[in-house]
Amino acid sequence: MCGRYSRMHLIALIIIFSLRNHLAMTEPIEGFSKLSKQQKIDWITENFTHNAHASKTLIKRYWNTDSILQQLHDEFIENTITNYYLPFGIAPNFLINDRLYAIPMAIEESSVVAAASRAAKFWFGRGGFKAKVLGTEKIGQVHFMFAGDGHKLRAFFNHVKPILIEDAAPITKKMKARGGGITHIELRDKTAQLPNYYQLHCTFETKDAMGANFINSCLEQFARTLKGEAQRFEDLGDEGKNIEVVMSILSNYVPNCLVRAEVSCPVEELKIDGATAPEEIAHKIVRAVNIAEIEPHRAVTHNKGIMNGIDAVVLATGNDFRAVEAGIHAYACKGGHYTSLTHAEIVNGIFTFSIEIPLALGTVGGLTNLHPLVKLALEILGNPSAPELMQIVAVAGLAQNFAAVSSLVTTGIQEGHMKMHLLNILNQLGATEQEKKEMIQHFKKHTATHNAVVEAFEQLRNP
Repeated sequence: MCGRYSRMHLIALIIIFSLRNHLAMTEPIEGFSKLSKQQKIDWITENFTHNAHASKTLIKRYWNTDSILQQLHDEFIENTITNYYLPFGIAPNFLINDRLYAIPMAIEESSVVAAASRAAKFWFGRGGFKAKVLGTEKIGQVHFMFAGDGHKLRAFFNHVKPILIEDAAPITKKMKARGGGITHIELRDKTAQLPNYYQLHCTFETKDAMGANFINSCLEQFARTLKGEAQRFEDLGDEGKNIEVVMSILSNYVPNCLVRAEVSCPVEELKIDGATAPEEIAHKIVRAVNIAEIEPHRAVTHNKGIMNGIDAVVLATGNDFRAVEAGIHAYACKGGHYTSLTHAEIVNGIFTFSIEIPLALGTVGGLTNLHPLVKLALEILGNPSAPELMQIVAVAGLAQNFAAVSSLVTTGIQEGHMKMHLLNILNQLGATEQEKKEMIQHFKKHTATHNAVVEAFEQLRNP
């Protein structure tokens, strides 16, 4: 016993107090967005962390000392409390359409930049990469419900189509001056899939802009015109009042905004590991890609490796990697099942490795004119147009996939990956610079698994 309370009583009181504290912390906060940045940090660290150094981490380690630059970063999104850094690397020696590039990549995963660089160097002496843009069409849709006569709706659409374009003229004026604008509007009847559901399926050319804001502005104007004109169209009568616009939004699936990239060489030039005959390597790569073409479980990981290269360049150049990911993975399903985005073949003694993917990218607008590193990344690439950037990004994905597949079918991927990951493990273990040097030398001759690194490090510290 301890005074009036037993040990069990005290434990129960502590638990109740902790629960009350927890419940207090999980109640919603009003007006969080109106707090200063310091107040936001204080609230987060006091209520959601047990780290005494959390505030210091958020402020001193990652705030930019240039107040103007920090304010710029603060205003990119809402409720900013600090910056989140990713490594910004360079993969050199990319020969694309006979022009040499050094490709910026922003990514946290070990071995990606090294693998892309290795593939670039390999193909540099074999003619480099060839890339071609097959189309630049973007898509947006006005989704609406109509419970009336479909034939009358079709007649109304034929009447209203030129009015839709005319009413959007103030929005499209500047884009048309750059050679872009609305390219097509069609009425699609989707009532077989969903009762009363129709859509305006619209296509656009947005030149060097990704075009999301432009497309969405046009679509919202189309929706207003559609509803207003329907109520005035005599042949629709009272049915004109039945149009209900559900939403107006661009699509990130852009199967006609397409780019192709490839590499090729005589089979005998496919010398990779020094131990395997080029003919055997060529057939192994083709077989590995064939497996990814028919087996979705393999295709997902295969394509993830492609996205390692694509996302890294998309992020470094200030583009929307989530939109790119969604569109590309949808494209991988276009035949009815999920499949490989790359293809490999041997024809008449020539090995060819290729990729064809949709990419909606921009080199103007968004962060491209704001983020200093994005501007620098584009400058490093020679300030490309959007179609040129499409080619560069596709090549980065192809190079990454070639590096991965060629490693998988020869030496295996884990040995090289773990050696690149070695420094991350050593940093987690708190290794000194001298210890890192000794461990790097050790694993030049030994396989670097996580357990092996931990054991070798403990042996180094406690011989």
